Amino acid sequence: MAILPKIFTALALTASVATAYPAAALDEAQKKEFGEFIKQYLIENPEIMLDVQDALQKKQEQTRLVKANAVIADNKSTIFDSEYDVTIGNPKGDITIVEFFDYNCGYCRHALSDMQTMLEKDKNVRFVLKEFPILGPESVAAHKVSDAFRKLAPEKYSAFHVALLSSDGRADEASAIDVAASLGVSEKQIRDEMAKSSSDASVKETYQLAQSLGITGTPSYVIGNELVQGAVGFDDLEGKVKNMRACGKTSC
Repeated sequence: MAILPKIFTALALTASVATAYPAAALDEAQKKEFGEFIKQYLIENPEIMLDVQDALQKKQEQTRLVKANAVIADNKSTIFDSEYDVTIGNPKGDITIVEFFDYNCGYCRHALSDMQTMLEKDKNVRFVLKEFPILGPESVAAHKVSDAFRKLAPEKYSAFHVALLSSDGRADEASAIDVAASLGVSEKQIRDEMAKSSSDASVKETYQLAQSLGITGTPSYVIGNELVQGAVGFDDLEGKVKNMRACGKTSC
């Protein structure tokens, strides 16, 4: 950019002086002069700070991705084959997509069609649903019902998932029980299962995994060696699946 050379020159001079002399050798007048010049230049050209912020964000994102890649490599069985998760699509598919979701996440509701389109178009994708209730007590309550339903009728979980995630209003215990009843699992069965079998282990495992991966919201996906955060859309997901088949990575 045309506006950068002057400040780079000033910083270069500062660096050369600092290299030639210890910091203690600079008198107060020199320190003040350099400081005031840089401060004034930034005030007159504040757009430079946007470049700095952008560079910082890119560096932080790269650091996050490197960390996430290491976590994925060290936790493959927990991520892709946890006993608490339900697999839909092709159980022997060559590519697995893992989705962290919350039943009260608006973006997850929008992303539901991405999953459905993927499973309709690609019969060789394995989709793992990882419940991550982070949006308040109602989400936790809905998850507890969902966990009980999964144990009682795993073959109907996909239908339960679609119905609850696409329902109007906030998902909670009552709405989740209504969905379960509509699929043939009574409220009494659900409550008996909830009393008998806690979902705490499932939630704990997912929370710990999400924290290690640096997941801050839903939906978030794991595809191959990559963590994908946000409702990126069907085209993006499909592109990553195609790349996995082409080169074994989400970006070829």
